[in-house]
Amino acid sequence: MVSDLMRDAPFGQAMRFLSRGRLFRYPEEMPDYVVPHKYLLRHDGDDHSSQSRPSQQTLAPEDQTTAGRASVDAATLVNADQPVKRKYETLQEMRDRIDGYRSEKTRSPGQVEAGDESEEQREKRQRERDEHPGTADPKRAHEEGLYDKYQYLVDFDEKDDPLNPYCWSNLKRNFVSVEVALMTTVIYIGSAIYTPAYQGIMEAFGVAQVVAVLGLTLFILGYGIGPMFLSPLQETPHLGRNPVYWAALFLFTLLQLPILIPPNLTCLLIFRFITGFVGSPILATGGASMGDMYAPRHLPYAMGVWSVGAVCGPILGPVIAGFPAMLEGWRWPIYELVWMAGAGLAIFTFFLPETYGPTLLLRRAERLRKLTGNDLIKTRWELEHPNGESVFKMGATQIKLAFRLSIEPAVLYANFLIGLLYAVFYLWFEAFPIVFAEYHGFNLGVSTLPFLAFFVTGGLTLTGYILYHKWYLIPKYDRNDWNVPPEERLRLAVFVVPIIPISLFIFGWTGNSPDTHWIGPTIGAALYFPGIYVAFQCVLMYLQISYPMVAASILAGNDLFRSCMAAGFPLFGAPFFHNLGVGPASSLLAGLNIVFYIPLIFLWKYGGRLRARSKYGAK
Repeated sequence: MVSDLMRDAPFGQAMRFLSRGRLFRYPEEMPDYVVPHKYLLRHDGDDHSSQSRPSQQTLAPEDQTTAGRASVDAATLVNADQPVKRKYETLQEMRDRIDGYRSEKTRSPGQVEAGDESEEQREKRQRERDEHPGTADPKRAHEEGLYDKYQYLVDFDEKDDPLNPYCWSNLKRNFVSVEVALMTTVIYIGSAIYTPAYQGIMEAFGVAQVVAVLGLTLFILGYGIGPMFLSPLQETPHLGRNPVYWAALFLFTLLQLPILIPPNLTCLLIFRFITGFVGSPILATGGASMGDMYAPRHLPYAMGVWSVGAVCGPILGPVIAGFPAMLEGWRWPIYELVWMAGAGLAIFTFFLPETYGPTLLLRRAERLRKLTGNDLIKTRWELEHPNGESVFKMGATQIKLAFRLSIEPAVLYANFLIGLLYAVFYLWFEAFPIVFAEYHGFNLGVSTLPFLAFFVTGGLTLTGYILYHKWYLIPKYDRNDWNVPPEERLRLAVFVVPIIPISLFIFGWTGNSPDTHWIGPTIGAALYFPGIYVAFQCVLMYLQISYPMVAASILAGNDLFRSCMAAGFPLFGAPFFHNLGVGPASSLLAGLNIVFYIPLIFLWKYGGRLRARSKYGAK
């Protein structure tokens, strides 16, 4: 496992490039590798139908070079008695399920949109594809949508294919998941780790608190805007997730240096925004990496663990930075961030493999083309995009689509709901110093310790979330052959989100004065975790299932919307709590949450009607 991790990690890929493929070889580059017959160029002069596919007999390589190349004379091939059957049934089933929702850019000009044709027409078109004998013509495969019928298609052919992330061992999958989850946590820590430095920055640069708070809000704004431009990079098979992850973490670590030694406050604030921007790919696509490795049945568990780290990151920031900022000055929290990010960068460099399936298959196709000399060997992505696809065009399309989708009623509501919850979440960093430092007299370090209560409720919430899926949701999907309306994903949120206003009421009125014990507001704040965690998991999963072909744009738009709201709220947080009082201010926030909760019930009950009217919604 270690050798495979290092080979696919940035270090291994760099060594392969420098050694011209002599180090960290893949199976296709080994001297004893036997080329599967289906990848060998045929010269039988017919239509390349499935009846002419060769059997997979063992052939000795004609010539082997030091690079592990092998070639076989096509004249030695014989015709097959029967067509080769696809072995990876799970992947085929997944493709069949989304076939009716193909995006417009992968549909030939003569095809009818799925939403405009009848069920009978769709069944007829699918039956024609299923009965087609196959083709070796890439142009025909693209025009007629015969991607799975293409005879030189590179795919994950075996159920135990070591290249397929779904087939990795549990140990390898879990190790990679922990890597991504920890780095997601570190980037999120980078936002709130700055908050204990407010006082030191105010004294060092002679500014008011609202100016010092800009270091937090600009970071949040940076990681909200970043995915709109950087996420498309990871959806490009020629690049994949790994180079973007590594470059993001490298720049995130390097660009902390101008924050440590800024010539002025403007420089510090600019680089806080930039570091949030460059770190955003790890936050935006960490969940997508989980989807690369885990099948739908197990994905909720992986996403649940990853999301706990994402939510706990901002909470952990003030805890680990409070005492250093109090004892050593405002720069020490940034030093801690550099140490954590630097350690993660070292691990990423040596042990983070690529997980994006289209990228892994494209690299395999390139090795096979080089090995066999057969330029007709292609991946599904190459067939769907014969002229390639510009990253800039993908980014522009995602931005335009994200704003266009924001007027969809369900998407618009989800953006406001998640944005409000996220914004109130960041207001805790302004309320805690008032309640625990001003009212109860805690010093800077001790006043951040009540944040640890979030980890208690976080552990309980994750346990309950996993048990809910194991004992209720997954069995229900199994009973209905996984044909369950997306609105079922909202059921848990409908019953858990009301905890949020309860949390705000308890925090506000037990923390409204020094006369109450500090445990009251601590418990009230900690109860916020189950509500925001379940809301994020259920609502965002609902959007992905309801709008499967535009999910990336919807999630990027949601990220931008909630980050903009969260960036603005801390700017007025301290005056808000001081002028209204902690109790009335928290009650106002609780009232807003109640107002925004009510439409969630209607979306759960009647969301199917909205999807039926939507051009993009799953039917």
